[in-house]
Amino acid sequence: MKQVQCKVESVTSLTKHVYKVLLRPEIKVDFLPGQYLNFVMDESDKRPFSIASSPKRELIELQIGAFGADSYPMQVIERIKANETVQVEIPLGNAELRQESDRPLLLLAGGTGFSYIKSMFEYLADTGCEREVLVYWGLRDPSACYELEQTVNTIAKIANGKFIPVVETPHDDWAGKVGMVHKVVMKDIENLNKYDIYVAGRFDMVGVVRTDFVANGADIDHMFGDAFAFI
Repeated sequence: MKQVQCKVESVTSLTKHVYKVLLRPEIKVDFLPGQYLNFVMDESDKRPFSIASSPKRELIELQIGAFGADSYPMQVIERIKANETVQVEIPLGNAELRQESDRPLLLLAGGTGFSYIKSMFEYLADTGCEREVLVYWGLRDPSACYELEQTVNTIAKIANGKFIPVVETPHDDWAGKVGMVHKVVMKDIENLNKYDIYVAGRFDMVGVVRTDFVANGADIDHMFGDAFAFI
């Protein structure tokens, strides 16, 4: 891990509450798909965010969900908007993609946990992966979805990739799957035991997913997520 200065390339809104941040590091940085960084507010205040981009990309992408004017993440957004450069610590985390494995992959995220799995499937697309890759993204309702077409196009570059967005409260024009995302997974997949499983989202959600998946045959030694260290 090292502290790196980054130029702020852009800050854009993906939804009413989710921001996309693109940073250009001043030196080459190495990280693994699925790792995170600390945004340095000051030396005693460092805030973690998953890296949403592939290590193969030139820019570092963050997807930051910010609810409330003076919330923990909104303070970061305001700092980014007010400065041309920012400091980050990179890389961090032990829930990165296990590239030595040849098992099929199940990538599951709720909300902005999507950034964690996006780094992985983007990297798998960049590197010509031929493993089975199932990507499930759970959201409250269709208004919380963003960059769906871009995601579909990226996963289409993976030979055996499939993208399944799931919403809990659909609108009349929603044609996709409906329900709690991990329950949809358990309906879709008969044998979870054969998968390397990566999970991101709210800690309470991740805890439920781990418990229910293991009860339905998933191998806990092949389940990964930063939240597992805290729950």
